[in-house]
Amino acid sequence: MPRASKQEGRLFGRTPARLALAWGAVAVFCVGAIVVFGEWAAKREITAQVDANRRAIEVDSLGLHGVAAKYRYLPFTAAQHPAVLSALRDPADAGAIQAANLYLAAVNQVAGSEALYLMDSRGLTVAASNWNEHPTFVGQSYANRPYFVDAIAGNEGMFYGIGQTTGEPGLFISAPAKEGTEVRGVVAVKVSLSDIQNTWLSVRDPIVLTDARGIVFLSSIPGWLYHATRELSAEDLKWIARHKQYGERARFELLPWSMAPAAQGRGRLVRATVDGQPRRFISVDHPLPDFGWRLFAMSDYAPVAKARTQAWVLGGLSATLLVLGGFYWRLRERRFYEQREAQRELEQRVQERTRALGDAHAMQKSMEDSLLVGMRARDLDGRIVYVNPALCAMTGYTPEELLGQMPPYPYWHPDELDEHWRNFHATANGAAHHGFESRMRHRDGNDVLTMTYTARLIDASGRHTGWMSSVVDITAQRRAEARERAHELQLQHAQRLASLGEMASTLAHELNQPLMAMSNYASAAKAFALQEKGPLLMESLDEAIRQAQRSADIVKRIRGFVHQRTVGDESCQMESMVQNALALLRGEIRSRGARVHLDLAPALPPVVGDRVLLEQVLLNLILNGLQAMDRTPRPLRAIGIQAEMSSNRLVVRIADRGAGVDPEIADKIFEAFFTSRTDGLGLGLSICRTIAERHGGSLYFSSREGGGTVFTLELAGVTTPTQMSGS
Repeated sequence: MPRASKQEGRLFGRTPARLALAWGAVAVFCVGAIVVFGEWAAKREITAQVDANRRAIEVDSLGLHGVAAKYRYLPFTAAQHPAVLSALRDPADAGAIQAANLYLAAVNQVAGSEALYLMDSRGLTVAASNWNEHPTFVGQSYANRPYFVDAIAGNEGMFYGIGQTTGEPGLFISAPAKEGTEVRGVVAVKVSLSDIQNTWLSVRDPIVLTDARGIVFLSSIPGWLYHATRELSAEDLKWIARHKQYGERARFELLPWSMAPAAQGRGRLVRATVDGQPRRFISVDHPLPDFGWRLFAMSDYAPVAKARTQAWVLGGLSATLLVLGGFYWRLRERRFYEQREAQRELEQRVQERTRALGDAHAMQKSMEDSLLVGMRARDLDGRIVYVNPALCAMTGYTPEELLGQMPPYPYWHPDELDEHWRNFHATANGAAHHGFESRMRHRDGNDVLTMTYTARLIDASGRHTGWMSSVVDITAQRRAEARERAHELQLQHAQRLASLGEMASTLAHELNQPLMAMSNYASAAKAFALQEKGPLLMESLDEAIRQAQRSADIVKRIRGFVHQRTVGDESCQMESMVQNALALLRGEIRSRGARVHLDLAPALPPVVGDRVLLEQVLLNLILNGLQAMDRTPRPLRAIGIQAEMSSNRLVVRIADRGAGVDPEIADKIFEAFFTSRTDGLGLGLSICRTIAERHGGSLYFSSREGGGTVFTLELAGVTTPTQMSGS
């Protein structure tokens, strides 16, 4: 054993064997920690992807509900039309059949559906919107279809399948055509889901929709269509064949999937073959009970593996720094010991230390080259004197192409040269430690968003020799933020579509009166024309025109609610927003026999916010109050709306006379997708609270004295008259 090693062993109180054992234990600990850190990063990425998939499912399921809600009223409304009922009473009357054909064709064209058709009690089509097309539904029997069986029994029918006549798939919605209590026939509408299918084809990650038996009928991957997620029983195959749900198809092969639970039981890991290539996905599925379907949303597993690898690299760098720290501590202790040795041993120790420092310098250089953050050094004139591989990868240029370059540098974006020059001169005059954001141009033409931090370069003598900058690529972060904002806008628009579906019955009720009045005035005008009573004829025609304008105003109001767009912060009058919400719900209030009591304080100051979103909150709260009074006697049904100022906050209270909120569900009513109604989505109150909080306010409820519930909306940011005059 050399003398230095023996002396070092005596210094540290350990033998070389014990030192080796200690370092081995440290190495094992570091490797284990790196592995655990990598698995934690992978699980964290899986959790993020599962959450993203759940948000995608929310948006897609709302889209499917919106399509169904858009056309759900159509068969019910058409089944009540006199032309339809006349065709069912006397199918041998060619005039009645032709009138029904023309009516169905006109309604179908306005609604934008695939086809609208009428079947008698045996399932035979007697009139259709495509009566003059080939192929036509007229004369075809659909008695075997489930939607006919449900409707002829007096219920609403809904069924997805391939058309028996056209061979094209679609969603079929049906309603019974009644005279009194007797079901005389069935009206059905066929709706194409091709727009949803085409949208899914453009997305990167797979989206799959299966029916109640696990058969894929909509998919972003065409090769998965009409495959099954499980083995179908003989009874399932018999049912499909009897109803011809998928035409003449009799076999449904299993999907090329294999599933396993993902991290912590959230989502599932799917191994599949796409375009002949093996792929891995993180999958989340959710049932759609209104349809009996199940929706799958998947995301690529590659980011999970990348997160694990990056965590391993970061852990390796941390472990390397720990080892370097240990080396430094050993060198420091060794130097203290060497100062007490003789001059001969001092020279030997100096050589060893120089060698160790060289090793440390080489390791430090390796660490800089392996960093994911770009590093760039410039002298006082701006000449690039050092770049690491991360910066080269970020810009697409080699070190040889960058070293020695003077500004403007080749990666400066040509559209932002002035901004680059300002940042360069600001650095030369004294670099700021908070950093700045800029846009670079990669050599291949792509834009790279970066955050740059710059500090002075000081040499060993304390002299300022240049600038060292660290450059972080934030392109992915900015794109993720943009996608998140887009998802939020889609969710808001989808909720408005869901609200419109709930108002379909109100629209049908409001249109029924002017349409019936138009029919009566038209009949009177025809009689006056035969009697040559000109003044009475003109009066009847004027009344018919006024009723037509009234119908157009109703449709325009509802359509404006669906397609309205927000404009951001603006000055909003509460009285105007309340009146707009009541105008949209006028038919609903009248049909439910409810009364509205307004108590708005005079001269309320305007509130700064998003008018469309605030009107949506008021509309949802009033509609919830109306629906809560379904079991309240009609003379007692009343909605109270009160608005006043309190401590510089605008307070709006909406009270009903319903049954109140059950204490068992009081803590859940603001949660997304929680609802106590069988036909509700559970999004209204959740989105209302989110909108209130984004306006710096709050939304809460309390029990009303004498029965019922009071929802209180408080809004901050009120603009006083003094503030408005000074702006």
